[in-house]
Amino acid sequence: MMWGRLVRVRGGVAPTLLPLAVRHEGRSLGRTPFFQNASYSTAAAERKKFYKDVSISQGDGGLFEISLDRRKLRTPGGKLFTVPNEALAIAVATEWDAQKDTLKFYTMHMTTLCNTALDNPTQRNQVQMISAALKFLETDTVCYRVEEPPGLVELQKNEWDPVMAWIEKRYNVVIGSSSDIMGPSIPEETKETFRQHLLSYNFWSLTGLEYVITQLKSVVLSLGLVDRHLSVEQAVLLSRLEEEYQIQRWGNVEWAHDYDMYELRARSAAGALFVQLSSESCTVKRKLLQD
Repeated sequence: MMWGRLVRVRGGVAPTLLPLAVRHEGRSLGRTPFFQNASYSTAAAERKKFYKDVSISQGDGGLFEISLDRRKLRTPGGKLFTVPNEALAIAVATEWDAQKDTLKFYTMHMTTLCNTALDNPTQRNQVQMISAALKFLETDTVCYRVEEPPGLVELQKNEWDPVMAWIEKRYNVVIGSSSDIMGPSIPEETKETFRQHLLSYNFWSLTGLEYVITQLKSVVLSLGLVDRHLSVEQAVLLSRLEEEYQIQRWGNVEWAHDYDMYELRARSAAGALFVQLSSESCTVKRKLLQD
């Protein structure tokens, strides 16, 4: 037998099985600080694994902490690694527990996003983050249409128009599309509507949303994913529509294409999950599972 956990999120259920080696201690397990100096933003960063057990404890103020062999995890900037709820702590702890002989930091997307939210390396506030996110709307992937070849024109219309119709109805806005190199002219009313909507997100959630937007190069697709109108697979495919069309016509280096696709799915999924866990009211319940 082993203990697992079911993470319940308002509006949906995200099942997360906590590995056996990840233990929830309930309270803090000691005060020896652990400084993690690796830069998680470095794609090639790897390090030999130096711990056996990963645990979660709840510290002062109700925040949750991660410990490696009972030594507290810290951010690259030296801050104590704390997250606002247990569900997010479980997601991070699972990443650390899943590492084998070598720590592959570039696969630990949830940890990276938490470090970014805690250290805020660009020193931006929520208003600045929202402005940066809205700039992507002016160059949104689904807003730029081609005039030829006819097959791609039809594919963009068939695949992108339904998503555009959904978001315009969902937020009562006008976005539009254009084949002009300058793209469509986004009405100021539309930008203000999205600005007000994004103001409802907390700093952590905005960190995750901005991450998704930069991956998909699209505000429309990112909101479709976060709002659960699109699956991760759908959002990624729509963001790569022209590339997929060209591959169908001319072929590709199969392993490279598959690697890029899976990587983009992993990053987009992690970002969307991060938004949900950072913004929703979460409770964690124990469930006894048969091994």
